[in-house]
Amino acid sequence: MSVLTRDEAQTRAQLLDVHRYTIALDLTTGDETFESLTVIRFAARTGADTFVELKPAELRSVVLDGESLDPETLDDNRLPLKNLAAGEHELRITASMRYSRTGEGMHRFTDPADGETYVYTQMFMDDVQRVFAAFDQPDLKAVFELSVTAPEGWTVLANGITEQLGEGRWTAAPTPLISTYLVAVAAGPWHSVRTEHRDLPFGIHCRRSLAPHLDADADEILDVTRACFDRYHEKFEEPYPFDSYDQAFVPEFNAGAMENPGLVTFRDDFVYRSAVTDTERQTRAMVIAHEMAHMWFGDLVTLRWWDDIWLNESFAEYMGYQTTAEATRFTDTWTEFGVVRKAWGYDADQRPSTHPVAPENVEDTASALLNFDGISYAKGASALRQLVTWLGEKDFLAGINTHFARHKFGNASLADFIDSLASTTERDVHAWADAWLRTTGVDTLTPAVTTEAGTCALTVEHTGSRPHRIAVGLYDHDLSDDEGRLTLRERLDVDVPQSAPQPIGKPPALLLLNDGDLTYTKVRFDAASAEAVGTSLSRLPDPLTRAVVWNSLRDAVRDGQLAPGAYLETARAHLPRETDLALVQGVLAFASAQIADRYLTPEERPAALATLASLCRDLIRRTEDGDHPGLRLIAVRHFIDVAAHPETITAWLADGTVPGGPELDPDLRWRVLARLAVLGATDEAAIAAELDRDPSANGREGAARCRAALPDEKAKRTAWSAMFDSDDLSNYLFTATAQGFWQPEQADLVRQYVPRFYEDAVAVAARRGPAIADAVGRWAFPAYAVDAENLTLGETCLRDAGPTPSLRRKLADQLDDLARALRVREGETP
Repeated sequence: MSVLTRDEAQTRAQLLDVHRYTIALDLTTGDETFESLTVIRFAARTGADTFVELKPAELRSVVLDGESLDPETLDDNRLPLKNLAAGEHELRITASMRYSRTGEGMHRFTDPADGETYVYTQMFMDDVQRVFAAFDQPDLKAVFELSVTAPEGWTVLANGITEQLGEGRWTAAPTPLISTYLVAVAAGPWHSVRTEHRDLPFGIHCRRSLAPHLDADADEILDVTRACFDRYHEKFEEPYPFDSYDQAFVPEFNAGAMENPGLVTFRDDFVYRSAVTDTERQTRAMVIAHEMAHMWFGDLVTLRWWDDIWLNESFAEYMGYQTTAEATRFTDTWTEFGVVRKAWGYDADQRPSTHPVAPENVEDTASALLNFDGISYAKGASALRQLVTWLGEKDFLAGINTHFARHKFGNASLADFIDSLASTTERDVHAWADAWLRTTGVDTLTPAVTTEAGTCALTVEHTGSRPHRIAVGLYDHDLSDDEGRLTLRERLDVDVPQSAPQPIGKPPALLLLNDGDLTYTKVRFDAASAEAVGTSLSRLPDPLTRAVVWNSLRDAVRDGQLAPGAYLETARAHLPRETDLALVQGVLAFASAQIADRYLTPEERPAALATLASLCRDLIRRTEDGDHPGLRLIAVRHFIDVAAHPETITAWLADGTVPGGPELDPDLRWRVLARLAVLGATDEAAIAAELDRDPSANGREGAARCRAALPDEKAKRTAWSAMFDSDDLSNYLFTATAQGFWQPEQADLVRQYVPRFYEDAVAVAARRGPAIADAVGRWAFPAYAVDAENLTLGETCLRDAGPTPSLRRKLADQLDDLARALRVREGETP
C-alpha cells in the first residue's frame, strides 16, 4: 500500500479546500462486504493533479463533475484526479468494501453467546480508506453527512445524533468540521442506557450479551462521565463542541478507546463481567476522562500532521489522570500512573527506537503509526505535569484556552501550541519545549549529601540535559513506632541544575528525590537512604512516595545496579504490608513477568516462583476478614499465575471458590485452567467443557489460550498453524493463541519454533497488515528464550528479511529488551 508522505500532504493541503462529504453505507449486502457511496464536494485553488484514497474490494464507478473516470486507474489505494481546473468540484465514488476481522476499518463481529452481529469503524491514521473514499489527511477537515442502511432491529450510532427513517435506513446529523480519521459508525442490536446532561443526550452502549454487566455499572460510568464533563467546562472556556456524547463498548477493539467526536469507542473489556479491583475501575474512569479531553485537544483542535500526535495523546493522558483525580472518587490516579504507566515511557525511551515527544522527522503515515507508544503517552504526560509544576496551573490553563480560541475547528502544530502558552506567561516556554519535547532519553538524578558541624547540604548530581523542578522528601524514623515507620520532616522545592547546595539540616533516614513524582527522571539513593528503603519502604506514609521508590528499584534492576533477587527480597518483605492496589499489582507484575521469567536464569526461576507464591499466600491470609477484596483478588490472580504445582488451584476449580472467597467467576476459572494447561494438569476435554459452560467471546479466547498452552506437540502445531498458516483468526483470537503458546516451563518443547517465528512473522505481517503485525511482535515473540541464539536470529531478521514497518519496530524493541535481559543475567551495566 502507498503511504502518504508529509510532503504530499502539504502539497495537497495547499491545493484543496474540502467542503463536505456525503456518505451512504449499506450494511445489508452480506457477511464479507458492504456498499459505500461517497460524494465529496471540494475546491481546487489552482489547476493541478491530485489523488483521492480508498481500498475497495471492488471499485464500481467514479464520476468527477458529471464525467465518468476509469476505475482501472486505481493504483493500490490511490485514485488519480488528473488536470483538475481551479474552482469547485464534485467527486462521486461507488465501491464495495471488505469488512475487517483485525479491528481496522469496518470491523465485523458475531457474538458467539447469542449469534448477534455488530460492526463498528476504527478509521485511525489511514483506515478510513477501508470504509469510504477520502482525501485522507488530518488538515483537510470537512463536514460529514452520513446515512446508513442496516438490518432490521439494529441501532446505528455515529458522530452526530442519528434518526431512524424506516426500512433500516438511518441518517446522522451533519458534523462540524472534523478530520477524516475521526468519522465513526457503530451498528448492531446494541443494548443502550441513555440520559441527558446539560441538555445534551448522553448514551452508553454494548452488545446485548453484556447488558446485565453494563446495567450493573451504568450509574458509575455515567457519574464519571458527568463529573469529568463538568470539570472540563470549569477548565476550558470553549464549550463541548458536538451535539451528543455516546460511549460504545465494542468487541475486539485494538486500542483502549478512540476519541471519535460524539461517539467514543472503547474496548468492551471495560464492561466487567467478572470481579475487578478498584484500580481497574479507576483505569476505566481515567480512560473515560482521557477520551473526553480529546473532544477539545484532538477533535476541536487537531494536529496538522502526525509529527504532533503528542499534542493529542500527551495532553489527553495528562488531563485524563488529573481530571479523574479532581472530579471523581478515584483520587489516587497518579500512583497508578507512577508505578505502571510511567514505566511504559521509561522503557520506550531507553530503546534504540526512542524519539522525542515532539519528533521532527515523521516523513509518512507508516512512520507516524510507530510513535503511538509510551513516549507519546506516558513521557509526554509526565512532561506536561512537569510543565504545570514549573509554569503554574493558572498560566497553563490560560495558554490552553488561548490555543482553543485561536484554532477551534482547525489544525495546529507544536509551534502554535507553544506560542499560545507563551502569550500567557513571562517564562521562556520555547526554551522549555526545546529541552523537553525535542530531546530523547531519561535523565538521572542522584543525591550527594555533605555534612559539616552536624548540618547537611544536598547537591543533586544530574545526568542529562533537561531542567527539573522537583520536591525532595526528607524522612525520619518515628521513634515511637517499633515497626520502622518513616515520617515526613519536610518536602523541599529544588530546581535542577542547582545554583548552590540545598541545606537540609540534620541527616534524614531517607532522602527521596522527586517525591510526589512531578518530573520524568530516574532517581538514585544515597547509601543511608538505600538502607532505609530496605527496612522501611512499606512504612512510608504516602502511596505516591512509595511508587517513586518502587520505580527507582525497578530502574536499578534494569540498569544492572540492583540484583533481581534483591528486588524479589524487597517485594517479599514489604508487599505483604502494602495497602495500595496499584502498587501491589505493579510490583507483582514486574516481579513475575520480568524478574522471574526473564532476568533470572531457568535454574533460579523455581525459587523465584516459590517466593512469589509465598508472598501471595501471605496477602491471601491477611485479607481473610473480607475488608480488602481488591487486594485479595490481586493476590489470588498472581498465586494462580505462579503456581508451580497444580493441587491447590485444581481444588479451587473443582470447588468453584477460593476458601474464604472469592468465588471463581468466569475470568478466574479460565485463569486457573490456563495455568493447569501450562503445568500439563488438564486436557482438551476439560477445556471443551469449560467452553460449553462459558460460550462467550471471552470464553472462546480463554479456550484458545488454554489449547495453545497445552504441553504436547500436537497442540503446539495446531496453535502455530492457526496463527501463521491461516488468516481465519480475528485480532483477539490471534492474541489469545499467542499468549498461550510460549511458556518458560515448556522451553524444550517449543525451542524448534524460535527460528520459525522470524520467517513466519514476516510473512503474516505482510499479509494481514499493521494490527496483526503489532500482535505478532507483542504477543507471539519468543520472549521466554533469553539467549544469544534468539538475539542473533532476530538481528538477522531485521537486517535481511524486510519486515513491515510495524513488525520491524516491535521486533527491534523486543530484541533490545532481550539484550537487556541478557545483560542483567550476566550482571552487566548498560
